[in-house]
Amino acid sequence: MSASVAVYRNIYTEDRFKQTYGSEVSTNESSGLREKLAGTCRCSRRACLHLLRDRVPIFNWLLRYRLKKWILGDTIAGLTVGILHIPQGMAFALLTSVAPIFGLYTSFFPVVLYMIFGTGRHVSTGTFAVVSLMTGSVVEQLVPTPLELCMFGLQLGFLSTYLSDPIVKAFTSAAAFHVAISQLQSMLGLRLPRHTGAFSLFKTLASVLENLPHTNLAELLISLVCLAVLVPVKEINVRYRQRLRTPIPVEILTVIVATGVAYASSLDSKYNIQIVGHIPAGFPRPKMPALHTFPDIVGDTVAITFVGYAVSVSLAMIYADKHGYSIHPNQELLAHGISNTVSSFFTCFPSSATLATTNILESAGGYTQLSGLFTSLVVLIVLLLIGPLFYFLPKAVLACINVTSLRQMFLQFQDLPDLWRISKIDFMVWVVTWLSVVVLNVDLGLAIGVVFSMMTVICRTQRAGCSVLGRASNTEIYRPVENHSKCYELPGVKILTYNGPIYYGNRSFFREEMSRLLGLTPEKIRSWEKARKALEKREREVTVNTVERGIANSSFSSENEFFKSGASESEVQAVLIDCSRVIFVDVAGARLFTQMCTECQKIGVHVYLANCSESILKILTSSGLMNYMNPQHIFVTIHDAIMYIQQQKEKLSENTTTVWV
Repeated sequence: MSASVAVYRNIYTEDRFKQTYGSEVSTNESSGLREKLAGTCRCSRRACLHLLRDRVPIFNWLLRYRLKKWILGDTIAGLTVGILHIPQGMAFALLTSVAPIFGLYTSFFPVVLYMIFGTGRHVSTGTFAVVSLMTGSVVEQLVPTPLELCMFGLQLGFLSTYLSDPIVKAFTSAAAFHVAISQLQSMLGLRLPRHTGAFSLFKTLASVLENLPHTNLAELLISLVCLAVLVPVKEINVRYRQRLRTPIPVEILTVIVATGVAYASSLDSKYNIQIVGHIPAGFPRPKMPALHTFPDIVGDTVAITFVGYAVSVSLAMIYADKHGYSIHPNQELLAHGISNTVSSFFTCFPSSATLATTNILESAGGYTQLSGLFTSLVVLIVLLLIGPLFYFLPKAVLACINVTSLRQMFLQFQDLPDLWRISKIDFMVWVVTWLSVVVLNVDLGLAIGVVFSMMTVICRTQRAGCSVLGRASNTEIYRPVENHSKCYELPGVKILTYNGPIYYGNRSFFREEMSRLLGLTPEKIRSWEKARKALEKREREVTVNTVERGIANSSFSSENEFFKSGASESEVQAVLIDCSRVIFVDVAGARLFTQMCTECQKIGVHVYLANCSESILKILTSSGLMNYMNPQHIFVTIHDAIMYIQQQKEKLSENTTTVWV
């Protein structure tokens, strides 16, 4: 037996409901701006400690660290990621068109700083292929600026929401093609200039094909051997990830073996292969970035900042949801801002969270940000002691590491069938973003993807659609009649719902839909105007005032509430607008409500509202709608309004024609 619900209560208009259940205005709301600022700026020891824990999260999580439970997992995961950072840092330095040592610097300083300021427990920061590729296009004039710190000061962490999941995945997948094509020249031993700007991928590919006869066979052989080793072993790491305690460190093993073979065989002198060359030991001396070049690269800087931050926050949110904790987007903005700003004084290029190392950190058993300490220790040892030993490392090996690290990005094409099945619009966003990034350029393509995605949202709000609701028999449930054949419309009452905001962009469409459903044609309005004027003229000529039930009264006061007794059931006498799905209304939309209310009154149709939010009611009231509409016609629910309308009809049927002499 199914459960049933029976509720008996009064009919509530918005005013009556507020009088019964509303709360009084608090003193805080009526306080002035000075009092509010004084309250937020009040300084105390407790407030300072709270601010310190919020802005420097290491003081928060380190005090609650479970040493016996977490230390082993953090140690193993940190060491594993640190070993992977060494070859990837040097490899991604190639994408940035700088010496490999700068990739090692970027694998050290941001890791330490994010451990202190970051909120993602499973996030691994450092060099990232997409960010490195974008940086490489402006590296000769690059200035790592504190843009992220400025964004944090303005609390702009919410901007990451405009980079939707289809945009991020399509962008990283398309950028992977740019990375792979840019590494072909190093894998083939070609010395070619770097192409930037629109159509750079095709220019690079054409240049490589044109110079294929000049391929260095020794470097081609090195590349083929490295790919033959890297691809199968990385596939084993993925397929048997659950069985392997830690992934096989194939990248660092390949680097060590290739360096030894190149040194023993003197490949650089015999076959003229490109090698890494001198890697200085120790730390660089801090120096100021070339700030004078910032005006020339401000556009590229903004693009790199948004991409790096979007990827970092997306990864942090994914693993936070998986492990049941939360991150703070604005604090992430501060963490990456400090990481990039401080690192810029030590000749680091822009960093972000990385897909591959973050995945490995989580799968290797990392629990907290403390794993970053062990990661940085591995890189520190290489910087201080081992770095110079990679002098003979072939650059072709680093190029192969770059290409094989893109596996996860290329596999994002597998999401397309599901995306097509779930949402055709998101599928189009994915395709447009991908094609824009591949055909044009990384930063320009991303901008096009974001604009196209926002345009789809605007188009959907402009054509949201208006539905006619019907009532399910013997219930207070109302659903669109086109989708529910057993829901029926009430005679003489049209219940309408609009599935979106009402603003300047869609007010014309909203008006057309309402006019179509209610039959508000100019001819009908004019005919009713003539009938009303004729009635007023007759009333002035006769001495007996008669209330005619067939003509609509222009007054909306509660004392003159009536319906046309002689009207047919198919003729609309009242329209009820359900505002439960209306997100917001602007000034243009509020004025349209007033205009529609006036036109409905002209043809004898009463207008009612239901399910209005506080913000919508405030705008409608401020715009003067209550001058044309009875405030008692605004109800808490659709059913309250319908019960009120039916009561008015019943009162009308009980009354007889009244004559005053």
